[in-house]
Amino acid sequence: MAPWGKRDDMITHDTEPYNAEPPPEALAGRTLTPVDTFFVRGHGPIPTLDPDAWRLSVGGLVEHPMTLSLDDLHVRFPRRDVVATLQCAGNRRVGLQTVRPIPGKTPWRSGAISTARWTGVSLADVLAHAVTRPDAAHVEFTAPDVSPEARPPQAYGGSIPLAKATAGEVLLAWTMNGRPLPAVHGGPVRVVVPGYVGARSVKWVTGVTVRDRPSDNYFQSVAYRLPESGALGPVAPGSDILAPGENAVLPAGPVMVHGYAFGGEDRGVDRVEVSSDGGLSWRQADLDPAYGRWAWRLWRAVLDLPVGESTLVARAWDTDGACQPESAASLWNPGGYVNNAWPRVRVVVA
Repeated sequence: MAPWGKRDDMITHDTEPYNAEPPPEALAGRTLTPVDTFFVRGHGPIPTLDPDAWRLSVGGLVEHPMTLSLDDLHVRFPRRDVVATLQCAGNRRVGLQTVRPIPGKTPWRSGAISTARWTGVSLADVLAHAVTRPDAAHVEFTAPDVSPEARPPQAYGGSIPLAKATAGEVLLAWTMNGRPLPAVHGGPVRVVVPGYVGARSVKWVTGVTVRDRPSDNYFQSVAYRLPESGALGPVAPGSDILAPGENAVLPAGPVMVHGYAFGGEDRGVDRVEVSSDGGLSWRQADLDPAYGRWAWRLWRAVLDLPVGESTLVARAWDTDGACQPESAASLWNPGGYVNNAWPRVRVVVA
């Protein structure tokens, strides 16, 4: 068994902080990702927090600051479930690294994305009890995991706009797929921000601060930013091929191709097309029904591949009619963030 109860075939990029992803094939055909398969993105040592001693401070630009225990969350606020996909901002970074080197960044493949059913309370309900002031505009999350990646080293944190924080779907979650939230995934309580890059779903949250401006934390003000558009927030719509894997050797005959498409914050997935000849010709894939607004949609297509090498390609359209970008070269940036270019997988048919 891999560290932290993960499956043996996890692709481990770092042990401290722990960064690991499953092989893409392990995600295929599963709307909910098992906890032992769910990717992990860490920025510092994983803290071990006593659920009975855990406290959440709620303050800043609010009329009624609060300190809440886990029991308080259970008793004072209605419970809510959300099925949400979390995606690391560096997912599929290897595609950007083929364009140009990105030194010092984890070479995430296609597995830094996973979906779970999260249970907790709506952040909007907590903020309603605290009563935000008229000049409130952002909500900051802080945690106790000190990261050496930051300059200077500091505890991880970040923020989201108040409008997102009060929309209802953002959770303070303590359960993942019906089980108590494991420490490696932020237990006893984490933030889940559906539709946003995973960097904003702060694990081991101990502070919620309402502000008039975004967080000054390193991971909001310096990291997880694009030069032309600032701090990362909503996920860019896109798709990926999960199976067969790169360089798979397949028997002759029909081949089932599996993948996912994800619409992010405010755009759903309209359709997915798949090509077996590098993008010269296309056929429409079968999309699973939507599993809630905030979850990926799985797709599949049966392709007849000729003997020899084939390059499988996929592309998705969102509900606004926009297609994901064709080339990773058009998306390259120094952080290696947000590669939603067409996925390409080489296979061999014998």
